[in-house]
Amino acid sequence: MRLLKFRVENFRSVVDSGWIEAEQVTSLIGVNESGKTNLLLPLWKLNPAREGEIKPTSDYPKGNYAAVKAEPSRFFFIHAHFALDDSLTTEIARLTGLNASSVNTVLVAKNFANYIWIGFPNFRAEKTILAAELQGALATAHSEISAISQLAKEGNLKEKLLEAVVNASANASDDAKNTADHIASLSSQLSSIVPESAAPTSSIVPRFKLLLETLASMESRLRVPEPNTIEGVRDLILKNLPKFVFYSNYGNLDSEIYLPHVVENLKRTDLGAREAAKARTLRVLFSFVQLSAEEILELGKDFPQTAGRAPTADEIAAIATKKRERTILLNSAGTQLTKSFRNWWKQGDYTFEFDADGDHFRIWVSDKRRPEKVELEDRSSGLQWFLSFYLVFLVESTGEHKNAVLLLDEPGLSLHPLAQRDLSAFFENLASTNQIIYTTHSPFLVDADMLDRVRKVYVSEDGSTKASPDLRTGFEDPRKSGATYAIYSALNMNVAESLLYGCHPVVVEGPSDQHYLATIKIALIGAKRINPSRELVFPPSHGANNAKVVASILSGKDEVLPVMLLDGDAAGQKMARDLKNGLYQGEKEKILTTDKYVGFADSEIEDLFPVDFLTSVIDRWGRRADVPFSDVVELGKPIVPQIEAWAKSQNVELYEGWKVDIAREAKRKALTPSFSFDETTIEKWGKLFDELLNPPR
Repeated sequence: MRLLKFRVENFRSVVDSGWIEAEQVTSLIGVNESGKTNLLLPLWKLNPAREGEIKPTSDYPKGNYAAVKAEPSRFFFIHAHFALDDSLTTEIARLTGLNASSVNTVLVAKNFANYIWIGFPNFRAEKTILAAELQGALATAHSEISAISQLAKEGNLKEKLLEAVVNASANASDDAKNTADHIASLSSQLSSIVPESAAPTSSIVPRFKLLLETLASMESRLRVPEPNTIEGVRDLILKNLPKFVFYSNYGNLDSEIYLPHVVENLKRTDLGAREAAKARTLRVLFSFVQLSAEEILELGKDFPQTAGRAPTADEIAAIATKKRERTILLNSAGTQLTKSFRNWWKQGDYTFEFDADGDHFRIWVSDKRRPEKVELEDRSSGLQWFLSFYLVFLVESTGEHKNAVLLLDEPGLSLHPLAQRDLSAFFENLASTNQIIYTTHSPFLVDADMLDRVRKVYVSEDGSTKASPDLRTGFEDPRKSGATYAIYSALNMNVAESLLYGCHPVVVEGPSDQHYLATIKIALIGAKRINPSRELVFPPSHGANNAKVVASILSGKDEVLPVMLLDGDAAGQKMARDLKNGLYQGEKEKILTTDKYVGFADSEIEDLFPVDFLTSVIDRWGRRADVPFSDVVELGKPIVPQIEAWAKSQNVELYEGWKVDIAREAKRKALTPSFSFDETTIEKWGKLFDELLNPPR
């Protein structure tokens, strides 16, 4: 089951959050005290992996505390939609007899009395039969019975049956009237006309009975039970409902651990938040080692000095065997952790070693760049945080918690900004197995290429917590909205205010397009072909979903959508269609593609430049090739696919970001004082920029 969206109501500071859509990774970004944590906690308490009990004095809304306390069963604090996987959908469809499309999504809600309610939002129970359908069935029966010859011994049976159909038709003229009970009543009246022993050769009675079967089928449709009332369905949903693992206090491991204290702390229930978090991490560490702290301590004991005698040879051998066994177990555990951690976190290549000496347990770390062993506490706090988080996740979200949804409250707060960016990238790896929802107010934990999965959390006018995918929501002036400002930073908008209020943005697909259009702008201004009254900037969108969010932010206070210039290739054309059918439905003229200005299909921004100019840049960039690109390039065709084919034939590596590097080289060459473009090119570019500055209508 995959979480699709959730809604929090009447929980702490949240009156009604509104529906919050959940992606594979979802960021809840907001300033301090905006209520971000109060959106995670209800999800956790829907189906917690551990702990997560409802605490009335903390969780009940203070403004409505008495009402909730009096009738906790009336107040559902969390609603969540889940998509079911194919096998679960198939099983529920079998149990209910419904189409898979009716039961492939489930709504799960929980109230303060700890009752979980389930429903199927795609299931639409028919309440009435349309008069047109019912009248059609009756009219068809009347017409066909009228055309059938009755037997002589049937007397006036045909006349009675037709009269009954006419009367039934008169009672089926109102859509709202045709309920299951009404149709059952009609069927009963019609059935009473049918003789108990019809003539074996009669044709009228079988046709009339066919009408009764049709009405019975209509009644059955209206009496289909709700899927959640069918035996076995509720139990199946609850069995497959994902667990929610909540992290708030991240207890970093110390490099040296005194085992007697560990044994004592693991038994205590009165520890403070910091010590409790450490105890939790230690608990999962020893679970990972597959030994208890007591066992590690016991395996390392020497012969007691108080015995008053020297140990025997057998006792010495037994103690040595136990210590050797402990060393083997710890070495094995260190090797296992090293392998698992490398598969999980791609940002480093670390080796972990566990060592025990008497009552002391130590963790050593090394890596390829620094092969010497160093105590864990002397490595970066980022590594300590990642390791501690990993151990807790590894133990608490596997086994029965497999596919758990991870709820991370302010992760990585103590990390350096670069380490926070690593953490954001790390979430991408983790999302292949677990959905993640995390809160933050750091721009370094917001992926600028994935703004469509960011939800802004803010305090509404009534003082309650709200969440919205509109990243400008919350204040009339976006410059005063702290969470939104973090988004601007994530977009690398160093001059966000001037960009929103003083510049003319043209959204492009990627950073290479940004360089090319900036080059063209400078060339046109130098040739005095354009003289823009506002600074022209070209923010990259990185995809259709992101483009919608970027365009929405750049629309500013006046909500004027920016122009977009997209490639004419398949990806660009699809992106253009999506935007024209969505955000730009009312301003389709602002979506421009390069094909119009290049003169052939499937073009990209690179094709706006003269072929000889770009080939000279590419040949300088790929000068180790045996065959220059200028020898094989064909005019009138998209140049990027040609570059890719040439590079493959010449064993020239097209690494990630190669298009950006070529764009930078092109910009450098074009801005050389001695270089200038021909008049034909300047005029072609001028027409493009005329439309970028003043889109056609």
